[in-house]
Amino acid sequence: MARELLARNLGQWISVSLLLLLHVHFGTCFYLPGVAPEDFHKGDMLRVKVNKLSSTKTQLPYSYYSLPYCHPDNIVDSAENLGEVLRGDRIENSPYVFKMREPQMCNVVCRLVLDEKSANEFKEKIDDEYRVNMILDNLPLVVPLRRPDRESSLVYLHGFLVGLKGQYAGNKDEKHFVHNHLTFIVKYHRDPLTEMSRIVGFEVKPFSVKHEYEGEWENGTRLTTCDPHAKRLVSGSEPPQEVEDKKEIIFTYDVEFQESNLKWASRWDSYLLMADDQIHWFSIVNSLMIVLFLSGMVAMIMLRTLYRDISKYNQLETQEEAQEESGWKLVHGDVFRPPPNSDLLCVYVGTGVQFLGMILVTMIFAALGFLSPSNRGGLMTAMLLLWVLMGLGGGYSSARLYKMFKGPQWKKIALKSAFMFPAIAFSIFFVLNALIWGQKSSGAVPFGTMFALVFLWFGISVPLVFLGGHLGYKMPLAEDPVKTNKIARQIPDQPWYMNPMFSVLIGGVLPFGAVFIELFFILTSIWLHQFYYIFGFLFIVFIILIVTCAEITIVLCYFQLCSEDYRWWWRSYLTSGSSALYLFLYTAFYFFTKLEITKPVSGVLYFGYMLLLSYGFFVVTGTIGFYSCFWFIKLIYSSVKID
Repeated sequence: MARELLARNLGQWISVSLLLLLHVHFGTCFYLPGVAPEDFHKGDMLRVKVNKLSSTKTQLPYSYYSLPYCHPDNIVDSAENLGEVLRGDRIENSPYVFKMREPQMCNVVCRLVLDEKSANEFKEKIDDEYRVNMILDNLPLVVPLRRPDRESSLVYLHGFLVGLKGQYAGNKDEKHFVHNHLTFIVKYHRDPLTEMSRIVGFEVKPFSVKHEYEGEWENGTRLTTCDPHAKRLVSGSEPPQEVEDKKEIIFTYDVEFQESNLKWASRWDSYLLMADDQIHWFSIVNSLMIVLFLSGMVAMIMLRTLYRDISKYNQLETQEEAQEESGWKLVHGDVFRPPPNSDLLCVYVGTGVQFLGMILVTMIFAALGFLSPSNRGGLMTAMLLLWVLMGLGGGYSSARLYKMFKGPQWKKIALKSAFMFPAIAFSIFFVLNALIWGQKSSGAVPFGTMFALVFLWFGISVPLVFLGGHLGYKMPLAEDPVKTNKIARQIPDQPWYMNPMFSVLIGGVLPFGAVFIELFFILTSIWLHQFYYIFGFLFIVFIILIVTCAEITIVLCYFQLCSEDYRWWWRSYLTSGSSALYLFLYTAFYFFTKLEITKPVSGVLYFGYMLLLSYGFFVVTGTIGFYSCFWFIKLIYSSVKID
């Protein structure tokens, strides 16, 4: 009977896991852009918007007009959602205005004479390799580059560099040169029936050109370095525009229109195309090998070792025979004894459930295409709102566990669950935001947005946590399969390999190994400003992470109980949760090997945000391990006869 029960549970578990993997893999075929297409007639106005200046060397975004670029008569800020503000996006109008399918050449935007302050501002941004980001019809501006290893494939870089630093005309001193001429390429798909067009691409070729003209400068002055009447265009062979005090800079642009066979629904494909998809498949195969190895161990424990143990325990006839036995059955009277700091464990488990709910729902929506990059800030906004709403599940889980520990004050646990993790996260975020504010960066969250975050926390999340706690504490509990003794059993000396520190650290290796390849791409998208939109892969890896955390915790928990050590509550949480330590160490390795961050403030920002990420990862993986071990223990102790 016990063997059939164990086999049926294991079979159902594996079947559900496989169905989830298959569903997610085929679910990635859907793509819902999230915005409606806009049709343009020939001659319709196209207005380019400017976004933040960004740099991978400083990670501090600045608004476009923080540099003395040409600006329209009235600068108008676009409405931004919560996610855009938190990302540091500052979208404004610009003096770049096109007409659909009407090419333009050598349009003069403005003339600027630098003073010492503005020259130094340009030089600082050029040294830090800042890039200018623009938007047309919700498409980001990109610079196409051919990959040296693959001539046929293109790599798209976000925005163009403010300028370059180097030597020119035999001068040994390095000079700063600004990109003051832009050749825009607008790709469009034309409907042959209606003659209306949709924009499917927005590219640029930046140039640095020292423009020249005859006579005194006035409106309408024709340039000799860029004159469409004389068929003289900017080619890149002209002397570059140096950045120095009292230097004159003339900003110009061309516009080319190219018809494309690419349809509007597929226009993001080239941006999101991953050239390294084979690495993702390797990551999944690597993770699956870990899962198969652990699944084999769990199957062996549950279907062979446990069945043998249960059969032997159930056949013991006398009390003397039972006393001579050793193993996990002997601790049945202590295995459900509440652990020390049980309140804190309840809070951490509830927070983990809140995180798990947020991650699962976010990934489902993202894999189905509802959170595409065309909806800027949508992913972060969705995660924040889901975190707040999932407070209901977090409060419910912490109160249920607290009731099982015979706790009398569920409101105290609900209060701790509502405040502990958010308070730590908000404190770190507030300090980091103060550092960003000190750098006068647009990445600093304004007071109004900070107030909105506090309102989401206190106005929605806290009440939902208390509501969940009330519901969880009121619901009746299932009775434990065995009764707890009044006097705790003495724990025998443990072998060195069952030392809590050693087993906890070993337990985190395999869960981290299942995700570290995908983690590289996530860090690259965050800190090197690349698109990440392979949530189908990520969902599969996350399911594998759940299975890995569950299985490694069950295996180590079984070995611990066989050593007659019943203190499994915290051990099960820390076993899989220790993978967060390896994650943080990997982020430190990534910082020193892949990034070129030089400013101390930027380094503090990186490690501050990565500490928050690791803390969240600890809570998620720890909760997975805890519930897996809890299910396993209830299962095995309900399968034996206890006298």
